[in-house]
Amino acid sequence: MVLLLSIVPSFHLTAQVGHDPSHSPYRDIRRGGVGVITFGYLGGSRGGPGVGISDGPTGGLLGAALGVAYAQTTRFVVDPTKDSLSRRTGPFNNDVVLADVGLQLALTGRKTWHGFAPYVGGALGVALGGGSPPEPNGYEFGSKLTVAPEAGLRWYPARRVSVRGDFRLVFWRLKYPLDYKQPASDNSRVLPLDARLTEWTAHPWITIGLGWTF
Repeated sequence: MVLLLSIVPSFHLTAQVGHDPSHSPYRDIRRGGVGVITFGYLGGSRGGPGVGISDGPTGGLLGAALGVAYAQTTRFVVDPTKDSLSRRTGPFNNDVVLADVGLQLALTGRKTWHGFAPYVGGALGVALGGGSPPEPNGYEFGSKLTVAPEAGLRWYPARRVSVRGDFRLVFWRLKYPLDYKQPASDNSRVLPLDARLTEWTAHPWITIGLGWTF
């Protein structure tokens, strides 16, 4: 289950011109603290060798700009000493904790349009992985810095209630051991000799949430 916390800065709109306030498509968003329960899914690339984490359900609680998240992902284990047909095993469970600081820009400010309020934003944080079997060469996911642009839409069916859909693209950098370039018994390698030992991978993260304004 995922715990996430975020602050959504607000930007006031100027008065709407040409609409009777009682019939205006714009409505003020209620001020106050907001708690949001979310459910989602984290996917994305496992990197060239296929040892990165991915593919797991998420769920959480949104509140302020600081975020703490938990995801149940999986990863594969690679033994570079074995031939290309038998070196990879798995997938194995690999739990991940995500912590970040994020900001959001509400595109309609402190108002909704026909009950809807789109937003864009981003977050910086860390991902802490563990729980999967260690590889013979000692490789593990470890801790990673994360960068995550996002966009989403809130719908307010009532003053205190909001339903939201959110899309993030989370980036982190994998670092591979030098053993991945050593030849195995069949002279194959996990990584070519000219390959980089670091790689950025992208992870789409889609969530749906139900919020309450206190």
